Amino acid sequence: MATAYKNCQSCGMPLNKDEQGGGTNADGSKSTMYCSHCYQQGAFTRPDLTVDGMKLRVKDKLKEFGFPGFIAGFFTMGIPKLERWKNK
Repeated sequence: MATAYKNCQSCGMPLNKDEQGGGTNADGSKSTMYCSHCYQQGAFTRPDLTVDGMKLRVKDKLKEFGFPGFIAGFFTMGIPKLERWKNK
């Protein structure tokens, strides 16, 4: 059985905040690991993205939503520990 994660293992977004309820696997089922912004039809939406690129994207997105820069930076600290990036 697949582990159900609370946060996207690519960007760190809480999966319960994903307006589409999570990304999709190749067979069309919902991913329990990745959000819809990062993962569609069994593939990453931005396969060329680096961990630093993801941190920048997430930080910018959080600032767009009104989070102060230092808080946005704090939220991105854990990204390198997520499953997608752990062994890179």
